[in-house]
Amino acid sequence: MSTQALWQKAGSEMDAELMAFLAGEDVLLDRALLPFDLQASAAHARGLQAIGLLTADECAQLCAEMNALGVAFANGEFVLDDRYEDGHAAIEAWLTERLGELGKRIHTARSRNDQVLVALRLFERAGVDRVISQLKALITLMLDRADAEASIPMPGYTHLQRAMVSSVGQWWAAYAESLIDDLQILISTRSLINANPLGTAAGFGANLPLARDQVAAELGFERLLLNPIAAQLSRGKYEMQILSSLAQVLGDVRRLAWDLSLFSTAEFNFIEMPSIFTTGSSLMPQKRNPDVVELLRTAPAPILAGLTELQQLQSLPSGYHRDQQAGKGAIVRAFPHTERVLSVLIKLLAALQFKAEPMRAALDPSMYATDLALELTQAGVPFRDAYKRAAAEWPEQCADREPEASLAARISPGAAGRPELQRLRDRLAKL
Repeated sequence: MSTQALWQKAGSEMDAELMAFLAGEDVLLDRALLPFDLQASAAHARGLQAIGLLTADECAQLCAEMNALGVAFANGEFVLDDRYEDGHAAIEAWLTERLGELGKRIHTARSRNDQVLVALRLFERAGVDRVISQLKALITLMLDRADAEASIPMPGYTHLQRAMVSSVGQWWAAYAESLIDDLQILISTRSLINANPLGTAAGFGANLPLARDQVAAELGFERLLLNPIAAQLSRGKYEMQILSSLAQVLGDVRRLAWDLSLFSTAEFNFIEMPSIFTTGSSLMPQKRNPDVVELLRTAPAPILAGLTELQQLQSLPSGYHRDQQAGKGAIVRAFPHTERVLSVLIKLLAALQFKAEPMRAALDPSMYATDLALELTQAGVPFRDAYKRAAAEWPEQCADREPEASLAARISPGAAGRPELQRLRDRLAKL
């Protein structure tokens, strides 16, 4: 199969070292994009047929060969490697080798500029959809556990100091609600990126009445990225929005992992972590180290690094620039990383057990002082006076209190005595 660069002209020379520098890791990253590039290329062929540039038979031949390439790639019979400049070149080389002159017509009214954009958007949309599905499963798990463990008392902390009586159910519901926020952001991001750039060519349109709306509908896009220059301006911008959305998700994962790190220590002893989620020491025989949780704490780091990388690449004027190629890796790697983190987290949280007795033992009378102040307020004492009385009287007044009564009295909407989990379930169901 020919590996000549798509842009190479007769008589021009190519330097292998320079070509390797120009390609970077692009062809390897394109392994993730090739199925989507083929999907978009088939839609492009049908669009060319719609305006009379391909016959039905020619379109069918092109689409059949692109399907064959997709199957060969999936089966490992075709390897996308550095024989090719990129995935786009591999597709055209495959078609030209098998269909001759007809294969050369696939690139009519198309540039690699809009070809890579549409492949990226299809790849990104599929990745966002997978993360959305994982998030919904994770949130449902959390809400189920919030319901089942609503009345189990645990200490609540501010400044890492004991503050008030809380509950395991309230802890679960807190992260469920935070992740619902993240899910809403991600769904909004999906809508933003779900626009078709194919047909904008190199960034200035084409001298043909391209069937852009037909192609957009076939590929499942909500709308066109209409202005060709705007389509090029979207590269990097949309990817930053995706990474920002994923960073929100993984930021909450990091905070949850930090809670579990603390709860798993002998000093807290609030949770029982199954041994499969721990490792040992090469020297200390007794050690059980929560390495899985510790690595979950690092989850946002590569996403934030990629976001910084893309931000640095955005200081460009309008139009396509080769600089933008350097940002492809950040988005291609973001989805498998995020999916791996969420998969491990779901497995961990499904197996995790809270230990009721150690949590109860960690409660002390001072944690009922706020309850006392509010009880005095309900009896007519101005709050600031009640606050001062409670500060002085809690050692005597709160010595024999029970955490279940404290939780039951917390009846503000969303609090432990009135969690209103159905509201969160309803919100989730609407997303």
